Amino acid sequence: MQITREDLNPCTIKLAIVCDPAEVQEGYSRAYKQLSKKIKLPGFRPGHVPRNILETVIEKDSLNEAAAENIVKEAYKAALTKEDIKPEATVRPVVELTSIVEAEPKCEFTVKVSLPPQVELGDPKGLAVEMPPAVVTDDEVTYQIDELRKRRSTREAVTDRGVEVGDVCVVNVKVDGDKEEGRNFMTVAGQTFPQLDEILAGMKAEEIKHVEITFPENFQEKDWAKKKKQCQLTVNSISSVKLPELNEEFAKTLEIESVEDLKVRIRTAMEEVKKEAAREIVTDQLIDALLERSKVEVPDGMWESLAERRLYEVAEEQRQAGKSMEDYAKENGMTIPEFVEAWKQKAKLYVVRALVIRDVFSKEKMSLSNADLNKELHGMAGEYELKPEEMLNLLKRNEAMEELHFRAISRKVSDFLIEHAASKVPAGAKA
Repeated sequence: MQITREDLNPCTIKLAIVCDPAEVQEGYSRAYKQLSKKIKLPGFRPGHVPRNILETVIEKDSLNEAAAENIVKEAYKAALTKEDIKPEATVRPVVELTSIVEAEPKCEFTVKVSLPPQVELGDPKGLAVEMPPAVVTDDEVTYQIDELRKRRSTREAVTDRGVEVGDVCVVNVKVDGDKEEGRNFMTVAGQTFPQLDEILAGMKAEEIKHVEITFPENFQEKDWAKKKKQCQLTVNSISSVKLPELNEEFAKTLEIESVEDLKVRIRTAMEEVKKEAAREIVTDQLIDALLERSKVEVPDGMWESLAERRLYEVAEEQRQAGKSMEDYAKENGMTIPEFVEAWKQKAKLYVVRALVIRDVFSKEKMSLSNADLNKELHGMAGEYELKPEEMLNLLKRNEAMEELHFRAISRKVSDFLIEHAASKVPAGAKA
């Protein structure tokens, strides 16, 4: 066996392997035996069909695939021993078969081997940080209350005036020359597209107009999109949205005693949300500062697999939405290669950060309690709008309990870094 070694970085090795003919022959012999157990021929028991007959009935691709698996598996193990390589157990090697021929016999392949990551952690204490403000304003409280009122709004038919911004209208659009009765749409005045909003303004229920409309590219009726049409437009109905009065009665519909109590609860909830957001920002600052003090090397396979998984998920999401990856990348101002590279860099940074967090947790001799895990479980349940026990069962079913543990570890490390930061001044203030 010939091995050519290339150290791509401190944690990734590429081996180019040329197998000995005897190794290739052994791999094919085992492949014939394995496949013969699946072959059923009259007069022969499974696994006992002579080789000369097997050679005529086994598909070449299936044979080569089985042989390659046998050959690569044994050659890879032998190469690790010969090169004294101890790979990272959590990352699978990436194999690329370059050649396999039974007749010669010949098998060549390359394999990227991941070594354990290397972390030289800097001092996690005394890191500078700028604390963002977490103040809740009266306007923000008012906005949240208005959103609650909108959820309990009612619609009232409008008969004494024309369409105004915010009204819900049912309109019928009939294109000249079409035999059909026209198409009905429910619209919110002021939120359609400029030309239609202008036409609807002031129209009354049952009023009819003959107009020319150029439908936008993203119009819901695809056969009309980007086309100019002469149309008959009828306003079938107009409804206004009525918000409930902000009074004690409204507060009680939310199971709260008074308007003042409602405001207090909303302010408290928003303060918690802002504090958590501020915490995330501060933690990112501290981890970035710690990375500047540290040296971290990670194997390519550790972050490449994460990037590939996320890119696959994005592609599936777009496919279900009827879009291509090219469309999605373009919407985000990138080409596909640029989008893929951006995700690779993001995945690598995520892995590096995770390693640093775990290293701080370990070196500072931290531990997790049931209370720590329960806190994160309730937090995750809230994010997914599930009950804690439902969230726990979901994590177990998906074998994702590690995510719960890592979130708890991250919070512990975040607490530690913030507690030992050199400065904790509000954003914009002088230390």
